[in-house]
Amino acid sequence: MDRGAGDHSRIIEMAWEDRTPFEAIERLYGLNEQAVIKLMRRELKAGSFRLWRARVSGRKSKHQALRDPRIERGYCKTQYKHR
Repeated sequence: MDRGAGDHSRIIEMAWEDRTPFEAIERLYGLNEQAVIKLMRRELKAGSFRLWRARVSGRKSKHQALRDPRIERGYCKTQYKHR
């Protein structure tokens, strides 16, 4: 499926967010974890990609099955500030 630059930008933003699990990206955009990794490798600079991989590897919040079941949302309610 061909995605626009806006979709790529949002997927990258969601992938960087600590509280957004890969499953949420898959539900919204149809990309599983491996596809997100490929997109990130292609779209980010090499150093940024390495930082991101180190950051999300093994992080419980990035995998729905590893998260505390009491967490029902993919982002912090104060994450998006409205003016």
